Amino acid sequence: MRHPGEQVLQSRAGVTRPLGSARVGPDIPAVAAEFLSTQRLVVLGAADDEGAVWASPVAGPPGFVRAQGERTVLVDRKPLPQDPLATAFDDERDIGVLAIEPATRRRMRINGRARQSGGTLVLHTEQVYANCPKYIQTRTVIDDDDDTAPAAPGARSATELDAAQRAWIASADTFFIATLAPCLGADTSHRGGNPGFVTVTDERRLSWPDYVGNFMFMTLGNLELDPRAGLLFLDWERGATLQLTGRAGTDWDQRTVHFELDRVVELTGLAMPKWAFGEYSRFNPR
Repeated sequence: MRHPGEQVLQSRAGVTRPLGSARVGPDIPAVAAEFLSTQRLVVLGAADDEGAVWASPVAGPPGFVRAQGERTVLVDRKPLPQDPLATAFDDERDIGVLAIEPATRRRMRINGRARQSGGTLVLHTEQVYANCPKYIQTRTVIDDDDDTAPAAPGARSATELDAAQRAWIASADTFFIATLAPCLGADTSHRGGNPGFVTVTDERRLSWPDYVGNFMFMTLGNLELDPRAGLLFLDWERGATLQLTGRAGTDWDQRTVHFELDRVVELTGLAMPKWAFGEYSRFNPR
């Protein structure tokens, strides 16, 4: 069922039937369960106890994410202690999950409610659906060392982006965005393009174009109702992350999303798979 924010944007865009909307449901199809069982990386999106929205990576060997029954997903990992969402799921809350396989450009989104139970995140699904492969750059795992080993990453937190972080974002070809709408749930999505598709205006502001997708407007629909957002940039080769939380809004005339930073967390030295770049998506605008 479409929520009010999505309906507003679909009406504005003249869309009566979003692509893929008929395939959104609470149950986990068999093909989706099989896909989950082979994944190495998922991105979790949720609000912390102060209400700030974050996107957090969780990685593991194939099988660390799996379906249990028709409406439950188990994740045998949780965010690292230094991650902003490290203790968020001690209490049940809304969650958006993106499972992505860069090598095949396949991705799947799962939204629902989740709580940590021992070492396992237990997610009860409310929306399960696949996305098209647009704007995904191919990457393959090159360093398959034991990523289950405990890590003691370096962590830095600030309220502004430094020069190195701004350069990281400006050269990125991929990032992930978490959003939510009160009483309507959370969502985590992928954004991709050629390097430079994200514009860094200054130490606290950046923007990116809203490329044509499936017209479901789940991300922008949430932002229409609630500006809170979390962004995740991965250093695929080095095993480092840049997590931003702040507020975002859409300039519909320019089809551009503008983001203003509240806080940034950079983690380095992570025990997670390393990925080698393959090729850019042919759908990326030049």
